[in-house]
Amino acid sequence: MQVGDSLRASTIRKVQTESSTGSVGSNRVRTTLTLCVEAIDFDSQACQLRVKGTNIQENEYVKMGAYHTIELEPNRQFTLAKKQWDSVVLERIEQACDPAWSADVAAVVMQEGLAHICLVTPSMTLTRAKVEVNIPRKRKGNCSQHDRALERFYEQVVQGIQRHINFDVVKCILVASPGFVREQFCDYMFQQAVKTDNKVLLENRSKFLQVHASSGHKYSLKEALCDPSVASRLSDTKAAGEVKALDDFYKMLQHEPDRAFYGLKQVEKANEAMAIDTLLISDELFRHQDVATRSRYVKLVDSVKENAGTVRIFSSLHVSGEQLSQLTGVAAILRFPVPELSDQEDDSSSEED
Repeated sequence: MQVGDSLRASTIRKVQTESSTGSVGSNRVRTTLTLCVEAIDFDSQACQLRVKGTNIQENEYVKMGAYHTIELEPNRQFTLAKKQWDSVVLERIEQACDPAWSADVAAVVMQEGLAHICLVTPSMTLTRAKVEVNIPRKRKGNCSQHDRALERFYEQVVQGIQRHINFDVVKCILVASPGFVREQFCDYMFQQAVKTDNKVLLENRSKFLQVHASSGHKYSLKEALCDPSVASRLSDTKAAGEVKALDDFYKMLQHEPDRAFYGLKQVEKANEAMAIDTLLISDELFRHQDVATRSRYVKLVDSVKENAGTVRIFSSLHVSGEQLSQLTGVAAILRFPVPELSDQEDDSSSEED
């Protein structure tokens, strides 16, 4: 949502009424208003968006041009209209609506013969797969049937993990179970990964976190998520990729300054040379009130993607986003050194002076 958009939603308005005797009173009435957005305030604690603007559609209770504030919260319907829906806005909406993009935590809740593979988003837990295998009891002197069934069960769970978990997005996978099931499963999974040279599992081994749960049913996931050690590990998982990208930029700036640029003009020139490998940009820049300036940032993002570069959009509400804002809000790690660009920049700035 940006200044200049129009927002239509149901809201409550205090309206003054005058009776036939001349006495004046006030009532709170529910009505639907369409506002031209002038100010946006997000309360992260209450998860509420306060939008202030002027009424732009005829209404029996509110005059045209009158100010009003609408409070938006989760699961409340509204209609947003823009003069132009650019690629950055559309992509962010798509990612917000697709659980696979927002779910940076996955979980496997299991017991012998039963497992649930889940994606955990900030607002919900989605069961992606349920694995059930009948495990015969161990018999005295003969455990082969039990062991074969258990191996078959573990193999199905591993296949489910590979099918339903996007390791490029998910930053942490909880493996929760009672007893020693989780340890035995993880041992089996990584032994098989070594045998079959499964690079995806081996490269993401550090993302697996073993925790206790009372059963393999989905409701047991709550116990695992409430564990203090898990809570500290899961905090800021969404921002972990951005933090690493910013850290890589600072390292590059220190060791190879010709491959680390910041500031819109320099980054644009590096893009013209098709040199950008990773673009770091603050979401704050896409809320710029000047349409031409905003379009300039959108054009930069589109161009970097077209040239097979990676784009990292940082949240200004996170500490990494605040750090990026101190570097003008836009920076780039380059594929190859471009020393002449900094000289051109110096020349152009002296010419402008």
